[in-house]
Formats: sequence, C-alpha cells, structure tokens
Amino acid sequence: MNNFEMKIVNEEKMFAGAQRIYTHNSQACNCEMRVSIFLPPQYFTSPHIPVLVYLSGLTCTEENFTVKAGAQRIAAQLGVVIIAPDTSPRGDNVPDNDSYDMAKGAGFYLNATQEPWQRHYQMESYVRDEITALAQALGVDTKRMGIFGHSMGGHGALSLHLKNPEVFKTCSAFAPICTPMQIPWGQKAFTAYLGDEQTTWQNYDSTHLVSQKSSRAHILIDQGMSDEFLTQLRPDIFEKACQHAGQKLTLRRQKGYGHSYYFIASFMEDHLRHHMQYL
Repeated sequence: MNNFEMKIVNEEKMFAGAQRIYTHNSQACNCEMRVSIFLPPQYFTSPHIPVLVYLSGLTCTEENFTVKAGAQRIAAQLGVVIIAPDTSPRGDNVPDNDSYDMAKGAGFYLNATQEPWQRHYQMESYVRDEITALAQALGVDTKRMGIFGHSMGGHGALSLHLKNPEVFKTCSAFAPICTPMQIPWGQKAFTAYLGDEQTTWQNYDSTHLVSQKSSRAHILIDQGMSDEFLTQLRPDIFEKACQHAGQKLTLRRQKGYGHSYYFIASFMEDHLRHHMQYL
C-alpha cells in the first residue's frame, strides 16, 4: 500500500483474521483519514477475495461499525474483506459547526461545492476513488466489490451504487436516508454543501437516481419500524420509485427494532450473505 503511505495504528487478531485501523493522507479530503479494515483468515493465504465497503451514519466514525456491528465473525466464515472509512474529514483545519447533523461526523458522502466546505468535504470522491484504490492496493478482487451502510451511510451506499454500479456491484442498507431532498436532514446539508440549486441536489438523492436509471443489482434494505427517525428516512418513497423503475428491491420492515447498532447487529449476517450471494 505504498501509494497511500498507510500506517497501522492498531491491530488485533480476531476470528483468526486481523482487525486493523489505518491512517492515511487523503488527497480528496485534504486531511488525514482513518479507515477500519477487517481481513479474514483467507486473505493471508489468498488475498484475491471479495470486498465490502461499509459507510456509517451521522455522528459516527470508523469505530462504531468496528466495535458494535458484529460483522467480523461472519466475514471470517465467508472470506470477505470489510473496509469501513470514517464518515467525514477530520482535523484542526477542517471547518466544523455545532450541529450534530452538519460538518464533522456528517459528510453526507457528497462532494461539496460551497465555502467553507469544498476544500475538505469531498466524501463521494474519497469513497469512490480512494477507498477503491485502497482495496486494489490490498490485492483483493475489486471486480467483486459491494457497498452497504446505515442511515446517512445507507444514503451514501445507495447513491454511490446507483451512480457507479460497475464499481459497487452489490448494495444493501440499514435504515437509509432514502430521499434526502425531501427531509430536513438532507435539505439542511444539501443547502450548506451544494447551494440552493436543487437540480444539483438530485445527483445525491437515491430516489431520484433510481427513477432515472435502475441498476441490475438486487438491493436489500432493512428498516426498523420503531425507528425514531422513520419520518426522516422514508423507505416507502424509495420503494415506490424502485417499483416504477424496475429496480429489484427487498425492503424488510422489522417490527420493534429501532435505529441503533442493536438493530444493525441483529441483521448483519443477512446482509453479508446477501452480498456474497451475488459476489
């Protein structure tokens, strides 16, 4: 991984594989970024194996998934690498504000065009270009790469897949923000990062994207029906758009589940097996 000057800052043996945290300098985000990578035991004998990219939600870092999702045991069984980047740029020189749903921890996986955000908040390019280049440097099979995520990260996974189906061949999400143009979280972030022109917003709205062009993937979404943010997520709108567009979608409405990593951990195995079925 010499192209990235990756530095291991923590490594633990886990399920006969390795759970690592790396840092590296990002050209897209103009700062140091942290990335969690789980390498299953199969990687150390034959690294040319499938890879999944996981995108976390609002206020999270790469650590939330690593510690709480419970993905490593099944990933070790299936022989799949999981790369979980941070949700936003970090550092003293990166602009921030006091809102939990903006700035650090809330990059929204888009490329900002407005000041003061545009120099650092280029998360779409970071995931699409640098994380996939990192996967190539690891020696994994990037022709078998999928993407998934939670909440804001679910929005990122859906939009990145729909715009780059040849890169991220499979896609799933836990409680994704399905139509950010139509809800307060998205409207606030899009106005700040992208400006007032809503035709620009459409490029990051999964419901709009799927209505323009479906993918050949079979998308899996799990949504907890006791989710306190359900009115901000609107999977029903995305479901209707998929039906009209001919997009294969399984939307599972999980009774009694909320928005937390208790919910994610409960269905993580299903999502990993879903991806591996097609990869």
